[in-house]
Amino acid sequence: MERNELLNEFKTLLRPYVTDKEVLEDFDEQTHLTNDLHINSAHVIDVVLDVENAFDILIDDASFEKITTVGSCIDLIIEKTAEKLQ
Repeated sequence: MERNELLNEFKTLLRPYVTDKEVLEDFDEQTHLTNDLHINSAHVIDVVLDVENAFDILIDDASFEKITTVGSCIDLIIEKTAEKLQ
């Protein structure tokens, strides 16, 4: 899956957790999940669970700590998907 496709898929996963949907229209890889999208920490956990289910990957605690921006999430999806293929 191309990075841009992952970005669009991730946007779909984020939609239920973002109250201001307009923010999603202008988001990019630098967009911070809590600061820019105002997703609270409990919902970040829900996002991670949704990502695990959508991409059939497992995100461990150490990897969870890296999740801050949209780009870091995309990087993690790519990394975990590649690990699964090995």
